[in-house]
Order: sequence, then structure tokens, then C-alpha cells
Amino acid sequence: MKKTYTQVPPIQVATRLGRIERLLWSTTFPLYWLGARRYEIPGLRFASDSARLALRSLLGNHDGVSYAEIYRMLFTPVESTRYFEFGLAWDLLSNISIGRYLDVSSPRLFPVALMSQRRESTGELINPNREDLKLTAGLVRACGLADRCTLWNCLIEEVPFSPSTFDLITSISVVEHIPADTNAVQQMWGLLKPGGRLILSVPCAAVAEEQYINVDHFGLQQPDEKGFFFLQYVYDEALLQERFYSVLGRPTRHGVYGEKESGSLRRGLIKKWTGARYPRWREPYTMAQEFQRYQNLRDIPGEGVIVMEFEKK
Repeated sequence: MKKTYTQVPPIQVATRLGRIERLLWSTTFPLYWLGARRYEIPGLRFASDSARLALRSLLGNHDGVSYAEIYRMLFTPVESTRYFEFGLAWDLLSNISIGRYLDVSSPRLFPVALMSQRRESTGELINPNREDLKLTAGLVRACGLADRCTLWNCLIEEVPFSPSTFDLITSISVVEHIPADTNAVQQMWGLLKPGGRLILSVPCAAVAEEQYINVDHFGLQQPDEKGFFFLQYVYDEALLQERFYSVLGRPTRHGVYGEKESGSLRRGLIKKWTGARYPRWREPYTMAQEFQRYQNLRDIPGEGVIVMEFEKK
């Protein structure tokens, strides 16, 4: 598999949003959201559900949730490829009955939003990043879910659950960051009940890559001999077969979105990683213009994402 190395420029000094920027953010985001609707990209309905969740947090006990976080939930709850990952996963779950639910380190907004809608469900949320888990705990309390959600600071290999425990397991944009990805998927599969569903999303491309970067975003690694950290796998059809399908079988349903022009995704991500000015309020429209649905991974000119549903027989 090809290895690629990305040198991210030094992080710029973060500055607070000025009044004009806040005004642009709050007033123009709905316009770009409406503009994106004509492209029918997934994720817009999830963004609407997130806005309602933000209002619920604001009216609840939001001691552990900053006003800045609530602001983002209202006006830019979804970003980058999350429009496709969250949106497609949300649609896959629309008609599924959920009893006991496990989320494996997905961006916190997804499992919290799901638990807020599924009042009959109980959830277990795991995350090895202690500081990130604290923020999730604050959001869980603010949304009144503390009696139905339990948080665990651990890896998937360390969970204290018995086999065949869960009706649903989700892991959105996580597995690609785990070097032993197949082992992680095997662990999830063993925890799923017969008849249960596993929802995974990972980056994909026509040709697989193993990507490295000079920044450790998760604080869980040691640098290699070049001073770089493992970032993620980008999966092609052969790698999906080797790492996932060999364990789980073929997905029962899936969806693929990818770049129209190679490199557009990475340019935006580097701006965010370095703290550069980036018009986040335009992102729904930007993603609608720069990405499209594909039937085959080999047709994607750059990077994309695939969302997969697996049902355990």
C-alpha cells in the first residue's frame, strides 16, 4: 500500500470571531444551507435535528457545554465529509428499532442526537481521549440523557461488555485511524447480537493509501523515524475486502460520495488544522458543489467516504 506524508504548516494563533464574522456566520449559514438543498446532499436533515438539539442544550443544564459549542451546533453542526457520513448513516437508521446501543468514538454529536430521538434506547459511548470524553459528558447532561447514556474512557479492545450484547453499533470516521483496524472491527462484530446492525464509515479512493502527518491530532501516538504520525487508511475495494468484508461479509447497504476534483478536501482540512480563516458558514454549499455520489470507488478522482451497513445473521 502506498504511503503518503503531509507536512502541515505551523498552527496559526487562534483569534476569536469578530462581530462581523459572527453576524456572517449566523445570517448566511441558513442561506448556504438552502442553496445546498438543490443538490440533495445527505446531512442537511441531520443539521436541522442538531439545531433542535442545541436549543435543548441551551435550555437544559449546559454547565459542561460552552456557548461556543452551542453556537456551532446551531449554525455549523456538520462539517466537511460529515455531511455525507452523518447523513447517510442517519438515513440507514431511520427505520431501525434500537434497544441497546454502542457507539465507538464517533464525533459526539451523532450518538447524542441519535439517543435524543430514540427514547426507548440505552447507550454506551466509548472514547479513549479523556478530554474529548469530558465534552461529550457535558453534552449528554445538557440533553437530559445521563440516565440512559454511559460513557467509557477506553479502547474497543478494553470494553467490559459480553459478546452479543448490542442491537446497534456505530463507528463514524474512526476505524481508519486505528492501525489494527481489522481487529477493532472483529471486536465490534463480536459484541453485536444476531440480527443487529453495524454502521461504519471510512475514507475511500480508487487506490488505497496509508497516510501520515506531522501532527498528532489525537495525542495517542509516538512519532515514527521521520517524525510523522499515522493519520489514517484510505480504502479501495481490495483493502475493504481484506480488512472488513473478510470478517463482516458484504454490506447490506452502502453509499459513496467523493471529490469531483482531487485535492479539494485536503486543502480545506489543512486550513482548519492550521487555524487559518475558513468560511465554515459556506460549507454545506461548498461540499455540495465539490462532491458527488459515485457507484464505484474506482471512479473517484481523489478522496471520498463510504458508509456501510452490515447485518449480523
